[in-house]
Amino acid sequence: MIIGGDKKPVVKNIEQAAKEQRFNDKVEVNDPTLTLEAERKLIADFLEQRNYLFYRLKNLLSRACINLLTKILMFHTRVVGSKQISGIKSGAIVTSNHFNPLENMAVRIAVQKAQHKRLAFVSQPTNLKMPGILGFLVSFGDVVPLSASMHYMNRDFPRLLEEHIKKGHNVLIYPEQEMWFNYKKPRPVKRGPYYYAARMNVPVISCFVEIRDLGVPDNDQFNKVRYTIHILAPIYPDPNLTVTQNSMWMMKRDYEQKKAAYEKAYGKKLSYDFELGDIVGWRE
Repeated sequence: MIIGGDKKPVVKNIEQAAKEQRFNDKVEVNDPTLTLEAERKLIADFLEQRNYLFYRLKNLLSRACINLLTKILMFHTRVVGSKQISGIKSGAIVTSNHFNPLENMAVRIAVQKAQHKRLAFVSQPTNLKMPGILGFLVSFGDVVPLSASMHYMNRDFPRLLEEHIKKGHNVLIYPEQEMWFNYKKPRPVKRGPYYYAARMNVPVISCFVEIRDLGVPDNDQFNKVRYTIHILAPIYPDPNLTVTQNSMWMMKRDYEQKKAAYEKAYGKKLSYDFELGDIVGWRE
């Protein structure tokens, strides 16, 4: 499913960023922005509403809708490696490559198939402002918003993560940070997800999503695609290492696993030399 309008400038931005090795930069255009003051108010309202019964009721409704949509939209999605994580009883940090607004549903269906657990997800605060049904699902569907506020990130953000982890939920954090539309290669990862996994002493559920062009037009610019979710070996903190050491080791290990999964899935060595085939389904 293609969300958004003309992707030509997005593809050009991806090509330029890849050539300059800026793999975690924003490439989308016309994304909404918030002033710091507006963001602080949005986050404050989000934290406040969590204290009331109506939030819990909307959360139940949102999760039910998300699970239903996931089953419908990801009906043809393949899952490989479910047994890798079936024995994990605690909550965990989930990582995956980030290339579509809806690919978190593919990760959701893969992890739930193996564990039957709730999946929370970390998201940009601007997504709390989205209108309509999509905005409702994001705002009330176990989201943990990011923020530019250091006070929030140092206190409230880890508290929200720990709240989910202690309940045995999984939390999806994209280590590539920004979304690159239909970009099939795993990009270098940032340390944040692994720091929180090490700090909370929980495993990282490492995933890689393979994308295949079905050769059937979806719109004027893209063909339809199909996903295969590869659940890789879980990565556990080493009790003999510090939080910082663990986060660095887990980060390195996760990237290596995603790189190996890419090379096995596509039968070629990972190279960041840009090719139009890197954007799966692109017809132009």
